[in-house]
Amino acid sequence: MGSSSSSMNHIPNAEELMQDTGFSAAHLLRLHERFEFLDREQRGELRFDDFEAVRELALNPIGDRIIGAFFSQGQDTVDFPSFVRILAHFRPTDLNRRDGLPQDQANSRTRKLKFAFQLYDQDRDGKISRAELLQVLRAMLGISVTDEQLQSIAERAIQEADLDGDDAISFEEFRKSLEKVNIDHKMSIRFLK
Repeated sequence: MGSSSSSMNHIPNAEELMQDTGFSAAHLLRLHERFEFLDREQRGELRFDDFEAVRELALNPIGDRIIGAFFSQGQDTVDFPSFVRILAHFRPTDLNRRDGLPQDQANSRTRKLKFAFQLYDQDRDGKISRAELLQVLRAMLGISVTDEQLQSIAERAIQEADLDGDDAISFEEFRKSLEKVNIDHKMSIRFLK
């Protein structure tokens, strides 16, 4: 632990980041190494094109939306604390923790769902419109389905999830439609092996 704590000295606000995100010191060190690797120009911040170097994101049909989620509205760079806080959404839930961490941690079911919701709600109006849903479906399914099939899938998804009849999906409707989905499993990445 001694070497780990001394290497933690170069990570700003490390203790606060561990408390806020639930990441261990080892996770934080690994994430800091990854951040520095992506920061090819050693600016201390990442830009959109730095994320495009991540092969998994480059190959993901909605990779640009995932990358966009790292950036606050109007920002074109991401510092290390912001990078870690976003990645915390993908931290598996540790059911054995007894440290009294708040239920609203970044890796809670609600926060994971909010993160997923924002990948669809690109105009950030609190609703997933038919057009936004079609954009994601088009990106994910590409040319493997016709435009008519995409329209049909979007129509059915909105009909099933839209409980208030406004022809869009609110966060609460989104949450309710995914009640039986194991979101922790779907949105978890093992950060250390």
